[in-house]
Amino acid sequence: MSSGLRRLGAQVLEIPFIEIRKPRSFRQLDTALKNAHDYDWLILTSVNGVAAMWERVRKLRLNRKQFRHLHVAAIGPATKKAIESRGLKVHVVPENYIAESVVRRLHKQVKGKRVLLVRAKVARDVIPRDLRAAGAQVDVVEAYQTVIPQASRTRLRAALGNSKRVPNVITFTSSSTVRNFMDLLGDDHSRALKDVRLASIGPITSGTLRELGLRVDIEAREYTIPGLIKAIVAAQP
Repeated sequence: MSSGLRRLGAQVLEIPFIEIRKPRSFRQLDTALKNAHDYDWLILTSVNGVAAMWERVRKLRLNRKQFRHLHVAAIGPATKKAIESRGLKVHVVPENYIAESVVRRLHKQVKGKRVLLVRAKVARDVIPRDLRAAGAQVDVVEAYQTVIPQASRTRLRAALGNSKRVPNVITFTSSSTVRNFMDLLGDDHSRALKDVRLASIGPITSGTLRELGLRVDIEAREYTIPGLIKAIVAAQP
């Protein structure tokens, strides 16, 4: 996103609102990967999930052929590209790149099937809940976790507290980035954000912004990084 915005002439200040870490244990993921033959579907919901899963595949010295029988669903084009770069075919990419759209695409295909969902430790339960309701047996395994990057606290407050550095737009690419942003910023945010426009990657992230009392000034029509960049450009005076 930073490089895309810079190519368009923007000045970009990068302050991460999430930090990716390994889970406390890979036991569940490793067991699932070793028994991939037991599953009918594999669902991956982020590029981070793909990278974390494939790191374990290499660590366990598994062959990609052990996964080729699986029907694979990716939440969006970036995740699809990451999966296919590892040599697996992606069978389903939903029209809208959110969990609800994944469920709609798979709802009639998973009854009586075993589904492996590889994701972050903390994530919305829409996919496992609704696919189980559709008759699937769903195993949810943690491939990575996201935490609040404490080093960002000072940088964020310094940027918003300096009239010469206050950004015109702050971007949010997930509900986790919204919640962590609020934690990093602290209680007194109304004045700090008075002249800042808040840009959301899609309706789920927008819902979290509103839930926490923040505005949604810009929302991407296509729920991807390129879509968010387009929305930011279109919103400029």
